[in-house]
Amino acid sequence: MAQDHETNEKDADEDFENIWMRLLHMVIIAVLMSMASTILGFLTVAQFLIMLFNKRTPNEPLAELGTTMGVWMAKAARYQTAASEVKPWPWTELD
Repeated sequence: MAQDHETNEKDADEDFENIWMRLLHMVIIAVLMSMASTILGFLTVAQFLIMLFNKRTPNEPLAELGTTMGVWMAKAARYQTAASEVKPWPWTELD
């Protein structure tokens, strides 16, 4: 019985430490999301200009980069809102 109490206290201490690590990760991810949003804005303008001067044909590498960034931002948002415990890149593979 005493061992169960010690185990519960240890689990509570680990959870407390984990929540602070999660906060650190959330702050880092928030900064990265802000940067990604700015980059996406620049990519949007660049893609529009390319399409304007290229007979409405998009630049495929830019379009692919936009898709990759969208997937990353979705994964980051799921972690930020605790819908998932999976951290986005650079902690996991880039999908």
